[in-house]
Amino acid sequence: MTRSGPVPRAQRAPGVVDVHAHQMDPEVFHGGSPRLQTVNATEGLLHPAGGQGVPRRVSSVMWSVEDRLRELDRASISRQVISPVPAVMEHAWTADPPYAQLVNDSIASSCAAAGGRLIGLGCVSRQGWRRDLEQCVRLELRGIEVGSRQGDLDLDDPDLDGLWRECEQAGLCIFVHPVAGGRGVIRRSGLRLDMGLGMLTDTSLAATALVFGGVLERYPLLRVALAHGGGTFPWVYPRLRDLGGTVSDPAEGTRWDMLARRLYVDTLVLDVEHLTLLRHRFGDDRIVLGSDCPFLPTEMVGAIVRGSEDTAALLTDNALGWLGI
Repeated sequence: MTRSGPVPRAQRAPGVVDVHAHQMDPEVFHGGSPRLQTVNATEGLLHPAGGQGVPRRVSSVMWSVEDRLRELDRASISRQVISPVPAVMEHAWTADPPYAQLVNDSIASSCAAAGGRLIGLGCVSRQGWRRDLEQCVRLELRGIEVGSRQGDLDLDDPDLDGLWRECEQAGLCIFVHPVAGGRGVIRRSGLRLDMGLGMLTDTSLAATALVFGGVLERYPLLRVALAHGGGTFPWVYPRLRDLGGTVSDPAEGTRWDMLARRLYVDTLVLDVEHLTLLRHRFGDDRIVLGSDCPFLPTEMVGAIVRGSEDTAALLTDNALGWLGI
């Protein structure tokens, strides 16, 4: 299961690529999966898996390609990478394999209807991930979205080695998104804490597994991007590195630094001052634009896009490199 030919080096292309956006089809529903109910032409309700919890109001950008393209025009974004709603991706891992296939088909359909402006990422099921990856390649999806944990497995669990190996061989990129809204990650709960601290901490745990758990070292061609600027990982990384004895062994510290700088991170940190640390920690060639559309206003990326032509071009080159385009 490989793409034809080598993955080319990204070339500078006009326009801006947003790598962090989500799609959900109201017609894709399977058992107790999350469900999108359309209220009217412009609004919908996103119901949690099993119908438990309060539904979340979303705009028609979630399912309407036409409305999404208008939103991209307003934000001066040329192309956007769409991936499953995180709750959908999370449910697909534990559900019967046909559900992930339905989700991937819907992502590909949106991309096909967008005239080249949408680029798709799929998802996989625990029982049928090999077939799901083959489907992603067949549908010309560029990679997969995974959780900061895959079900009960951290990302460095040996049971996931086969998944990473196949993704590397197929040239599929990985987008890591925190799961479960950050619930259960920290000792206190509540919307502000779960999504404000829990999700960022969970993303940091995923990054720690990838770097210190050996995943990036075992799969040197694997291309991985972390949502939300890598969560707390850019801030806590020096402690994670140095508590492993690197103070007395600088060569070991250099090794960890090189692995950490393999990661891509998006710009969704809600404060442009934080971008300085991301550039320092990961390098200018590892920062990609992310909006979290349609959960956050796409216009929030405007300050970054409008910063300078050089910045916009750099972010676009980085995104294309991560996607393998």
